[in-house]
Amino acid sequence: MVVVFALVALLVLAVLVTANWYVWRRLFRDTTRGPGAARRAGAVLIAGGWALAVGALVAERSGAPFPLQRALAWPGFLWLALSVYLLLALLAGEAVRPLLRWFLARRDAARADGARPAAPAPAERVPAATAPPAAPAPEPPPASGEAPPRPAAGPTRRLFVSRVVGGAAAAAAVGTVGHGTYGVLRGPRVKRVTVPLAKLPRAAHGFRIAVVSDIHLGPVLGRGFAQKVVDTVNSTQADLIAVVGDLVDGSVKDLGPAAAPLAQLSARHGAFFVTGNHEYFSGAEQWVEEVRRLGLRPLENARTELPHFDLAGVNDVAGEDEGQGPDYARALGDRDRSRACVLLAHQPVQIHDAVRHGVDLQLSGHTHGGQLWPGNLLAGAANPTVAGLERYGDTQLYVSRGAGAWGPPTRVGAPSDITVIELASRQA
Repeated sequence: MVVVFALVALLVLAVLVTANWYVWRRLFRDTTRGPGAARRAGAVLIAGGWALAVGALVAERSGAPFPLQRALAWPGFLWLALSVYLLLALLAGEAVRPLLRWFLARRDAARADGARPAAPAPAERVPAATAPPAAPAPEPPPASGEAPPRPAAGPTRRLFVSRVVGGAAAAAAVGTVGHGTYGVLRGPRVKRVTVPLAKLPRAAHGFRIAVVSDIHLGPVLGRGFAQKVVDTVNSTQADLIAVVGDLVDGSVKDLGPAAAPLAQLSARHGAFFVTGNHEYFSGAEQWVEEVRRLGLRPLENARTELPHFDLAGVNDVAGEDEGQGPDYARALGDRDRSRACVLLAHQPVQIHDAVRHGVDLQLSGHTHGGQLWPGNLLAGAANPTVAGLERYGDTQLYVSRGAGAWGPPTRVGAPSDITVIELASRQA
């Protein structure tokens, strides 16, 4: 097992080194005439960016002093996002390079054809009495040791192409990351989805659940972001609020003040909480007590009977290592199956247990919708549903893309959301 882990680690390291060498080559070596300050600065920039990124990840996981986490998080995590899109943009530029070189070659050939002198006209006879004009005096030769003047040399065609493609790739990467970061910091937008449930009585038709997942309060997203989320949730005037995990990335000591606005969450039937995998990296028991103090009701493998349906919640699968994993029998085993049941479970992979226990609707998060395209492809390989509503037998699964972001405070192709689920009765 140790050997396999070491081989995988070496493979990952080799891929990272190769990718960064490629980025340095295309952005700095190929766009300069020779060794110099620009190439050295490029090497320092790339190596320094990765040092900050690794430092940010290690500081967060090791529980380093929170000011240090914050100092490393912004530049380190943004570099992670920027390096992804620099690599993708430069790879896309490989398809443009031959086309641009072909275009420039055709243009230069056309200019050369237009600059060729025309064939001389036949000489005219000059009357003998008419003397030809005197030829201009030749210019004096240059002084001894002085080189004749030369036209200024422009960049070669290959250098010009490298500069155009490298500049365009850098601009595209910076623009993509900037736009994606603005989208996260602006706060999530409200998404509305209607979900019909066969067992839901007519009296509960139109019942609204505000689903909030993956807020990820931490060294980057703090109290101000939490307040935006709370204000957005309260503006929906939902009947019930469901916070389905990954609320925080850090301890109660460091992030308690950032989470304080959650006490303002307001809904007619209250606000409920289940753990996500990141709570188990951050002290799940302490956070369960903290959200309870803030007025949310944790559902730790538990169920509550609302007037017209059951609401249940199970712990995240990451809690299994601490003996606090999901317990479906405890949460769902003795319920009346003639009543509709809505289950809060952080990860979409928990849907298969929900199906076996006759759940009507599972509400999840965890995937972030991929967060950074093409991360949705990786998320799709690890989860049955990446985002949106799908049916599994008699059970429906809704997966939110989440309100915040983990790592880079950036989303590309997966905008953040708070979803209002409106339950619909087939009897209405």
